Amino acid sequence: MSETESAITASQAAPETEEITYQAVEKDGVVTAIWEMKGRKHLRTIDPRSRQGREILNLYTTEEEHPQASEAASS
Repeated sequence: MSETESAITASQAAPETEEITYQAVEKDGVVTAIWEMKGRKHLRTIDPRSRQGREILNLYTTEEEHPQASEAASS
């Protein structure tokens, strides 16, 4: 295998190891968009009002609210 071929193979393997993450875009405390990211690359924008957007927001909102609810119950 030549150096060029090994460099191409290495560059193709790197993006596969990056996981997909979601970033909420907020304006005045309201989520206006959700960005699907793979590393630093923007894959697509998801409408937070869509079914998939609501599912993503519910998943992350639920995770953040659990510690607050348990603190309130113990008070």
